[in-house]
Amino acid sequence: MSRGLNKIMIIGNLGRDPEMRYTPSGRPVTTFSVGSSRAWNAADGERREETEWFNVVTWGNLAEICKQYLAKGQQVYVEGRLQTRRWEDPEGKKHYSTEIVASEMIILGDRKAAPVGEAAANVADTPPDEDEFPF
Repeated sequence: MSRGLNKIMIIGNLGRDPEMRYTPSGRPVTTFSVGSSRAWNAADGERREETEWFNVVTWGNLAEICKQYLAKGQQVYVEGRLQTRRWEDPEGKKHYSTEIVASEMIILGDRKAAPVGEAAANVADTPPDEDEFPF
């Protein structure tokens, strides 16, 4: 059997303050959005820019660090894997959400109040089963 690779790395700015919750078993999970912009010159010579938004999920110790040190507008490097969740609403309509499950986060811009030396977090937390996901 061959191995696959699911890895994503982004640099961008937080679109909102991180939100932390706890699973029924008490495990912390923090979510936030990161916008990553790119710019290019169009065929007509006009400068164009677009921003792609990513939903980021962090677990365990990394979730606590993100909640404590990140704030809207900060620039961060996030590394992890893409995951798509599927669910049905009460009317039976199927929904999909693709997000980055982060394994590493590095603060690149100004820090919210992080002591010197605590700008990086590298945590190999494995996410729990999908039934533990609080939202």
